[in-house]
Amino acid sequence: MKILVFLALLGLHSAAAVTHSLKYFYTASSQVPNFPEFVAVGMVDDVEMIHYDSNTMTAEAKQDWMKAVTAGDSQYMERQTGGLRGTQQSFKANIDIAKQRFNQTGGVHIYQYMYGCEWDDETQEVNGLRQIGYDGEDFLLFDLKTETWIAPKPQAEITKHKLDNDQAGNAYRKNYLSQICVEWLKKYVNYGRSSLMRTERPSTHSLLQKTPSSPVSCFATGFYPDRADMFWTKDGHQIHEDVERGEILPNHDGSFQMSVELDLSKVAPEDWRKYECVFQLAGVKDITIKLDKTVIRSNEGSSDFPLGAVIGGGVVLLLLVVGIIGYFLWKKQIYLI
Repeated sequence: MKILVFLALLGLHSAAAVTHSLKYFYTASSQVPNFPEFVAVGMVDDVEMIHYDSNTMTAEAKQDWMKAVTAGDSQYMERQTGGLRGTQQSFKANIDIAKQRFNQTGGVHIYQYMYGCEWDDETQEVNGLRQIGYDGEDFLLFDLKTETWIAPKPQAEITKHKLDNDQAGNAYRKNYLSQICVEWLKKYVNYGRSSLMRTERPSTHSLLQKTPSSPVSCFATGFYPDRADMFWTKDGHQIHEDVERGEILPNHDGSFQMSVELDLSKVAPEDWRKYECVFQLAGVKDITIKLDKTVIRSNEGSSDFPLGAVIGGGVVLLLLVVGIIGYFLWKKQIYLI
């Protein structure tokens, strides 16, 4: 899995509510205009809980419930800030090393490191994740079972051999992913339950069409969390042909929006009644809209067609894809590649 793709799809996994995740992302960048050279983010169930970047040089809690997590440790944020300042320098050095490995000089380059765990609170199944990416492609991946590293790129072989020889470090990394990370995840979920478990139905769920010959877009906005799904069905069965699914995008108020288009060029008028758009969100009854000309909103002669919100959300997502980048626990981590 390409790490940049992974970042873009953070909100597109199953709507199952029993699987929780704790993930940290570090990103160092080179020559990206108007963007910090280093950003670190920690996320619980894909909700940002802590943030650091090279502009502010300060670790910041992003959720109110984090105050309860750190209530017994007044120096918690100070320690994270100090550690991340050191990590920032190491990651800057990593970009220089990677550029040498790939025989590169200038230009835009991005080095990323992601790690964390997933926990199913029903089956108790645990899954650990740890991988490194460079310029949008996998560079190194940690095999939790064998406690060894996989190098998809020849330029990563040097680092792979160095890390494979660090048996004590790899044993620690496995223990962190399968034990320590899960303990922290359960703690975060417990403190943030009221926020992390809340669900909100879409404030708007409608059919949109730019022109009579354009695809029909099923649009939903104002829902929470982002673990939602929306699709078209024909005669009650989900279809994929002639369907284009959009990404889940954040709104300015913390809620989310999404859309899924249906190309009508192959749909006979008499078959319209066979099609429905279905929106699914855990804890909420499925919401459906039948394909009906009388309920389709168009922008022809109207100024309230909400495609601007969709386009604006795409810009926000682009910033998030660049900016969703990782976070702390610097002890025993990988810095110099």
